[in-house]
Amino acid sequence: MIPGCFSPNNSLSSSTTSHHHQVPQNLVTCIYQTQLCNSPAYLTLTWLKTPFSHNLTIYAADSFSVTISIHPSPFSFFRNRAGSKSIYLTSHHYQRIKLHWDFTRADFRHNSAEPESCFYIAISCNSRLEFYLGDLHPELTRRSGLIMTHQLAEPSLLSRREHVFGRKSYLSRAKFLGSKHEIGIECNGGALIVKVDGKVSLVVKRLAWKFRGNERIFVDGIEVEFFWDVFNWVNNNHGNGNIHSSHGVFIFQVGEGGVWPEMVGPEKRLMKKSMSMVGPTSSPAAMPSLSPSPSCSSVLQWAEESSDSGRSSCSSSTTRSGGSNGGFSLLLYAWRRD
Repeated sequence: MIPGCFSPNNSLSSSTTSHHHQVPQNLVTCIYQTQLCNSPAYLTLTWLKTPFSHNLTIYAADSFSVTISIHPSPFSFFRNRAGSKSIYLTSHHYQRIKLHWDFTRADFRHNSAEPESCFYIAISCNSRLEFYLGDLHPELTRRSGLIMTHQLAEPSLLSRREHVFGRKSYLSRAKFLGSKHEIGIECNGGALIVKVDGKVSLVVKRLAWKFRGNERIFVDGIEVEFFWDVFNWVNNNHGNGNIHSSHGVFIFQVGEGGVWPEMVGPEKRLMKKSMSMVGPTSSPAAMPSLSPSPSCSSVLQWAEESSDSGRSSCSSSTTRSGGSNGGFSLLLYAWRRD
């Protein structure tokens, strides 16, 4: 039986323990295809929200990594404000970029760590804007003098990986070929229900027997390949109330699919902690760095093999171009709270 589907107690625990400050409320990783100092690059943005912090880590393989505090700790005497920072690229001698950000009025919906509107994050090189995300360009121009040019295309989002925490329902959002949608995953009565914008797109019954699979669904006429793997839910016997004890893996893949960046920082620590709780049945040494459990490894490999072009799933430094023709992947880790 799947405890997350069949548990009679449907109330979330309101207790607060001493380790809750280490537990993410929401964690989102996005990888963009862009450029740094006129060189092609993959930029990984990891948004992390916990009860006591809210941070953004920006990472480019072999180039730089920097963490920005979006909202200071409630115990901090400092208030949030716009900022900028100069960074030297380790892969480009004497090349310097400048990071600009403003989250003072950012709107975060559905308790997401990633802002919906009223923010900007930008990167410039030699006073030229190379990467821009957000909707406050006039404020960026006023503070930095950087001007948006027609040559600067919107950064190509190749993949979005989100860790969501709940009991029976999980909510995410994604943009398929330019159109934004709300994605819902529900686990109830031994069935898996997939909703897009509140409407049921797929129902998988007998989930205890069909804990792995894939189906095609359509979102506004767009064909989306959906993969699911809830092996960890089916085989979870911990029952210790720890949110790290089990997670389901769900992939929504459009076109040739995107690329899956390597896990760094808080995301890597979260997955390592879950791997240590899986037990002696797993062999960490035999698994790729991105796949902390046999369940995760199988569904990622399955989705990867379904793509005709093939993609790297281990490191953003070795990824192929998978998003130039509309390819995109949403990878959802749903962590079950006991």
